[in-house]
Amino acid sequence: MIQAITETDLTFYLQTEDNRIDTSVTSSQIRHLLKFTNDLSGAVQYAYSTVNLITERYTKFEFTYNSTPDVYTGKVDFKPSGYYQYEVYEVSWTGTVSISVGNAPVTEVDVLSPPASTKGVVKGLVTKGKMYVADKTGTSQVQYTQHEESKLRNYIYYGQ
Repeated sequence: MIQAITETDLTFYLQTEDNRIDTSVTSSQIRHLLKFTNDLSGAVQYAYSTVNLITERYTKFEFTYNSTPDVYTGKVDFKPSGYYQYEVYEVSWTGTVSISVGNAPVTEVDVLSPPASTKGVVKGLVTKGKMYVADKTGTSQVQYTQHEESKLRNYIYYGQ
């Protein structure tokens, strides 16, 4: 499980080479599109990692916190805190890799046209898992306070 904190940058390592789909190109022509889905709200966020370090044993992923997420630059904003599901999709280029508008797919079902060597193609899902995002400031968590029981009705008070 990946551990993260809201409003901070995120670095983690995953094994992707064991499930590599497109073996006809080198690792330098592979990037990974990550899909993050919040378990509570169902909100979906896509992003390419700012670092593309693929080794035999692991792939290093880095994302930058920004209140305005951007799929191409690796800017993410994990709010609300809580559990997320992540999915990692392999994207392959036959020519020059360009993570930019019109050259890199923005979802796992995005097909860029017309086909070209500079346009990435989603090859498929290589891994998935869970991520827990803790709240940096504690403001998103509700704190319950117990009050003396009323003789007429029971009430639950929360907050301050």
